Amino acid sequence: MSRWLFAVGVVSIWGISFDHVYAADLPKPTGEAIVSPDTKLEWLFTRTAKIEGGLTEGPAVAPDGSIYFSDIPFGSDKGMILRFDPKTKKTTVFSDDSGKSNGLICDSDGRLLAVEGSNFGGRCVSRWDLKTGKKTVLVDRFHGKRFNAPNDICVDRPGRIYFTDPKYVGAEPRELEYRAVYRIDQDGSVIEITHDVSKPNGIALSPDGKTMYLADHDNGTDQIGSDEKPKPGAMKIYAFPLGADGKVGGERKTIYDFGDQAGCDGMTVDEKGHIYLTSRGLKRPGVLVIDPTGKEVAFIPTGMPNQDAESATGKPSNVEFGIGDEAHVLYVTIDTSLFRVPLKVKGFHVQFTKK
Repeated sequence: MSRWLFAVGVVSIWGISFDHVYAADLPKPTGEAIVSPDTKLEWLFTRTAKIEGGLTEGPAVAPDGSIYFSDIPFGSDKGMILRFDPKTKKTTVFSDDSGKSNGLICDSDGRLLAVEGSNFGGRCVSRWDLKTGKKTVLVDRFHGKRFNAPNDICVDRPGRIYFTDPKYVGAEPRELEYRAVYRIDQDGSVIEITHDVSKPNGIALSPDGKTMYLADHDNGTDQIGSDEKPKPGAMKIYAFPLGADGKVGGERKTIYDFGDQAGCDGMTVDEKGHIYLTSRGLKRPGVLVIDPTGKEVAFIPTGMPNQDAESATGKPSNVEFGIGDEAHVLYVTIDTSLFRVPLKVKGFHVQFTKK
């Protein structure tokens, strides 16, 4: 593992820079209470490392305002954790061996938590010291069995860590019966929160901590690219009521259904309780903003509508608000890039609020 190995410069594809394409060609955002219709996505970074396939993922804001995010390749190529500095607009490498980290979040002590996936990844939840670069594996098993492929992560006010464990890629055999949601408690113990979901992906808690939002993104296969014939399942957003103990305290409720389109990957919330969903459907790729009832209140396109599956671009994977001067700024990982967009509302980060 090495830290801050190099800065990554601007790249272009087919002679057209990403910032030009996204500023000029995308449909206008909707939902003026959330975003101005004239607002444009700002391009910040695109992968230049010589690794194959995959995508950028899991943006997480650190106490200093910098944004850490994952770059996940397919196969045996090592994944990376990158750091974007809003002040200099430079992106540097924090780790050139991330264990195939996916979702990231900083805890209240400013340490970076990562969920590491399969396909030659760590299949664990790890914690990074941002000053020293040291990584510690927190958990990699439940009842003695390896996790499938930890995917996304959030924390609650007491500092407990919630994470999802689906599987999408890799030849590693599954050891656990369910694709479930787990929680790491402050004593290091792991409990299952729910397996009342087909394939859990993005996860977030409401600002009051009383609801867990969960993306069911069932693409029908445990190994993308294999000979397995996918049988797609649910593409929905669930709301689970949580009790005072942070455990599910009632029946789940479906608040949004993507139907036959690809659903949500990662998500986040703002201070007013809106949920920001990264919608990967080809008919309308973008950041879909809903209220707690599931009503659409805004939409920020990240790709052109009605694309062909073979050549589709602009599919978002995850979102995160900045802090401080960038409390109104939403960062979005799209394809193998990082973008940001100014909004009219502030994000919510429970780990940085006063207890």
